[in-house]
Amino acid sequence: MNDAKEEVRARLNIEDVIGEYVQLKRAGRNLKGLSPFTDERTPSFMVSPEKQIWHDFSSGKGGDIFTFVMLVEGMDFRQSLEHLARKAGVDLSLFSSGDGRTAKRRARAREALKLAASFYQQNLVKNSAALKYAVKKRRLNRQTIGDFVIGYAPDQGDALTKALEKRGFSRRELADAGLVNRFGGDLFRGRMMVALSDSSGEVVGFTGRIIRDDPRAPKYLNTPQTLLFDKSRHIFGLYQAKEAIRKSDAAVIVEGNLDVVSSHQAGVKNVVATAGTAMTLQHLKALSRLAGRIRLAFDGDRAGVSATERAINLAQEIGVELEVVSLPDDVKDPDELIQKDAALWQAAVERAQPAVDWVIARHAEMEDLATAEGKRRFSTTALRIVRSLKDPVEQEHYLAVISEKTGASITALKAKLTGERTVNQQLRKTKIDKEKPHPVQDETEDMLAGLAASEKTVRRWLAAISGEMLENDNARQLIGYLRKNLDIDLSNIPQGLQKIEQYVKIVQLKSESRYANWEQKSLDEEMARLVRQITIKHRENQKNQLLTQLREAEAAGDEVLSQRLRQNLNQLIKEKM
Repeated sequence: MNDAKEEVRARLNIEDVIGEYVQLKRAGRNLKGLSPFTDERTPSFMVSPEKQIWHDFSSGKGGDIFTFVMLVEGMDFRQSLEHLARKAGVDLSLFSSGDGRTAKRRARAREALKLAASFYQQNLVKNSAALKYAVKKRRLNRQTIGDFVIGYAPDQGDALTKALEKRGFSRRELADAGLVNRFGGDLFRGRMMVALSDSSGEVVGFTGRIIRDDPRAPKYLNTPQTLLFDKSRHIFGLYQAKEAIRKSDAAVIVEGNLDVVSSHQAGVKNVVATAGTAMTLQHLKALSRLAGRIRLAFDGDRAGVSATERAINLAQEIGVELEVVSLPDDVKDPDELIQKDAALWQAAVERAQPAVDWVIARHAEMEDLATAEGKRRFSTTALRIVRSLKDPVEQEHYLAVISEKTGASITALKAKLTGERTVNQQLRKTKIDKEKPHPVQDETEDMLAGLAASEKTVRRWLAAISGEMLENDNARQLIGYLRKNLDIDLSNIPQGLQKIEQYVKIVQLKSESRYANWEQKSLDEEMARLVRQITIKHRENQKNQLLTQLREAEAAGDEVLSQRLRQNLNQLIKEKM
């Protein structure tokens, strides 16, 4: 069932799940809201999208999405898994076996796809027509063909299937990989193949472009939904583009996978596509982790305008700047522009304009603003976009733009803006018995463990802490691990700490919330204070234990033991911090 749990966790964002119950607001890298478990008035409920973890300082509760749903809905783990699986679109029947069968199926699918990519690459070299199409017509060079794992699927009905069956793969395993059609033959035939890779560069599927136009066959064919490939989340070219996206702080989204390939070859490498599907919130969230600006290179027709409007709403949810790249009227897509002159594509990307400006301008072109009806339709559409904006200053700016285009007063536009009813998403009602905020507990060990986990520079102080000084088993394990691995980065939980992964992430979240704006000198002083506090507490515990043992020895008349305990007690009292 761990496979199912991880699949559900991978498909859902914790902030989306919790956001149905708690109104969350951005607080640095994290999100903050009022506790759903207590009647607190000051927000102390924290969510970390990066760590996919939450912690409620008011009640002391914390965990992952499953823990949260179990608490707010009164479910057990199985019920919470089923609830979240439905939300994520995960079929739990695929994970019904408890012997890791699904993990083995996924591993075999990966292996089949890797071999298929190699097979296609070999066949590209062997087939002169396919090679001519890739090199002469598409103008792809050797470097690009290698970077994007480009190959050719033979036109025979089962060339790949037979090759992989000889390597020991069954038809079921090839179906898991998305390589066969419903008749058991090759899915891809007579096509130039481009690998679809995950974020680590592993092949998870393919897109195939037919090289001899056939009106009966689709021009492009993509791998269907499989154990490894989810088109609603996949971003084509992300593995190849992520470094350029980070450096430029901007990601360019185009419509076609081969637009991405051409752009990379032309030197504009921060370009990706959404795998032949409409852009989703998951696509934007994945890109927002790499860059603060997203640029869309969509068509300027009504479909492109509608897609951009949807993207504006999504971008407002996650707080990224959305811009639009406009192409010259005489080209249909970035690939055609690049073939004409790569410098023109670079210039178009650099001239990107704010998405709201672009959409309002397109709608103004579509209506006759000399008529009352045209003004009404335009203002209705434009105000719908303005209403989705969360910044009041930005709203004010675009009201002035609409006023200029229609001649309507700002007062009239504001009346229309506020007068039309909007549908607000309601937080889900939960039947939770509210608790009183829990009494303050001694969290010194958690604070020490969290600070050490988050800040490598203070770990030298751990040399003063021994395992016997710590009462919390999880803190003891984490601190013991960090003492042996002073330079380890805990952004990804290592094997040695995976049994306490949730604890590690929660104490890191606590530490980030508490020490977010502290200077290095203050962090060092805080670590010294925490070490001193734990040491004092440990000595106090030792002293109390010795006093108890001494009273028992004196009551039993054991003078020898009493004398030794007095000496130990005196020695402990004399020791200086």
